[in-house]
Amino acid sequence: MSAQDISKIRQVPIFRGLSDAEVKKIAAVGTLITVPANWALIWEKTPADKAYIVVEGELSVRRRGEEIARLGPGDVVGETAIVQHRLRTASVVSMTPLSVIHFTREAVDMLCEKIPAFKKALDLAAEGRVGDTTTTES
Repeated sequence: MSAQDISKIRQVPIFRGLSDAEVKKIAAVGTLITVPANWALIWEKTPADKAYIVVEGELSVRRRGEEIARLGPGDVVGETAIVQHRLRTASVVSMTPLSVIHFTREAVDMLCEKIPAFKKALDLAAEGRVGDTTTTES
């Protein structure tokens, strides 16, 4: 992953307090991928098996087919269901071509174990979404 991609991770609000070494570890286990427009990255009511950090592009978060949020660079999706060990509560669809950093469930679990500040950041993000139907929770 490039220095620019690492810089993008650092800009994610929930990761701002992490050290350079911690951000590099996160970047090392993520995979930068491109996704075309109108592609579903996450499906509602499915097991939590991946999470993404948006580097470029725009996403639509949909619950029961209705858009509940638009997300873009610096946003994280998919982490809440992993952290909370439950099914997805929303679908996430690309509105434009995307550049995202993909993390498997195993990578998220490993990062949570090895970097306590990463787990705390995800827990805080998940806490902020629980029970709030106006924000994402995928």
